[in-house]
Amino acid sequence: MCSHQPPCPTADSPEHHTAVIVSAHPEQGWSLLCNGTIVFEDTGELLPDGRVVAPHRTVGPLAVAA
Repeated sequence: MCSHQPPCPTADSPEHHTAVIVSAHPEQGWSLLCNGTIVFEDTGELLPDGRVVAPHRTVGPLAVAA
C-alpha cells in the first residue's frame, strides 16, 4: 500500500502504528494508515488481517486544575 520513501512500517512491524495517515475521520474517532491499519482514538487498532489490538492508553491520576 505504501508508495512513498522511506516506506512505512508494515502492519506486522512493532512500529506499525507510526505509518502515515491516509484517511482521517476524527469526527468518527478513527484513521486509516498507509499500511492498512485502522487506529482508533481510544488507542485500539484493527490490523489488515482482522486482528484486534486492544486499547493501550496509559492509566494514571487525573490532573487537577489549580
